[in-house]
Amino acid sequence: MIEIRPLPHLNATVVLPGSKSFTHRALIASALAEGESVLLHGLRSEDTDYTIKALKKFGVPISPEGDMLRVIGKAGRLEPKAEELYVGNSGTSMRFLTALAALKNGRTLLDGSDRMRRRPIADLLNGLRPLGMKASFRDGNGCPPVIIESGGLRGGKTRIRAEESSQFLSALLMVAPYAMEDVHVEITGRLTSRPYVDITCEVMSAFGVEVQSEGYRSFFVRAGQRYQPRQYRIGGDASQASYFFSAAAITKGRVRVERFPSGSSQGDTGFLNLLEKMGCRVFLGEGWAEVLGGKLHGIEVDMNEMPDVVPALTVTAAFARGQTLIQHIGHLRFKESDRIAALTAELRRMGIGVEEGEDWLKIEGGKGHGAEIDPHGDHRIAMSFAIAGLVIPGIKIKEPHCVKKSFPDFWKVFEGLYR
Repeated sequence: MIEIRPLPHLNATVVLPGSKSFTHRALIASALAEGESVLLHGLRSEDTDYTIKALKKFGVPISPEGDMLRVIGKAGRLEPKAEELYVGNSGTSMRFLTALAALKNGRTLLDGSDRMRRRPIADLLNGLRPLGMKASFRDGNGCPPVIIESGGLRGGKTRIRAEESSQFLSALLMVAPYAMEDVHVEITGRLTSRPYVDITCEVMSAFGVEVQSEGYRSFFVRAGQRYQPRQYRIGGDASQASYFFSAAAITKGRVRVERFPSGSSQGDTGFLNLLEKMGCRVFLGEGWAEVLGGKLHGIEVDMNEMPDVVPALTVTAAFARGQTLIQHIGHLRFKESDRIAALTAELRRMGIGVEEGEDWLKIEGGKGHGAEIDPHGDHRIAMSFAIAGLVIPGIKIKEPHCVKKSFPDFWKVFEGLYR
């Protein structure tokens, strides 16, 4: 357990780690390319390490060298001996590797933590089966463990429902070039977290594969395209920046974030716009962004496309005058925790008024008090509530190690706020 010390005056500069979203996708593309790729500033975290370990089991050599990841791609020829893969609670790894396993010959079982075994993945399998993949659920409940009996992808037309996670679509698109026929994907229902699909298409294009799309309703990948090896620089993680921007907002201080991916397809850069609406001042430059806190007031916002910064926004709202209504976030119930329920429980533990619905949160800004915060094993809950401790005495974070999932150096960077 860590107790957070209040900080009377915040004036700090932090440097972001590499983007988790870009690192995962660049690992998949470079593993499928033929030859050596070098990923600069790739994130090393619990999640990305699960993906790296699995790719090695597929026969892809990957070696970290300082701030680089060197990947020797196998041109889509994956080792059949990778029969069992464990991915902890990395939803990204589970979804991307499930699709990737369809390209090898033989049986693959993908499993994870107890929480992973409660995270639905049926929509991904339903999208891959019409393309020729044989798959089943060991426990018959639509959740991992997943069993893939594969011999390559045939291709063709399919439909996919991506209301729970855009990663179902991203996983399918990234393996589509290696199908025997063109792949045409139609989206049913609402596509959640659309900026993450933009990230997928951006990485695919950078490695030489083009995706055609029609307004997020359908996607087309021509067969025969191949990823090309290259040197690829990964920008900073906009999701991780949200905690430090939130710190500036609630302390009425200043935080400058270096390696901020302004102009990136990362949708979470939009968190800065929300802070401006709440009363902060924002400054942007080449490779950096700065927030000056001010008098905060509540807002009403649709967060369907920025789900990962909802925890930071929720904690920020606890220090704002009036109500903040956060809508269209039902898919947060299927993350590392049920984030809607977790945020509600921990805000109430601090004495903050909050209501939850199936896909919304309503926060009544007020004066909170110290509490022992249970992050529910969720890295984003832990990091967000740590920020609250900069203002409220007596905030203690249980299971502080859970931040290793996406930001292993978080507590070190956080401690730098006090210097």
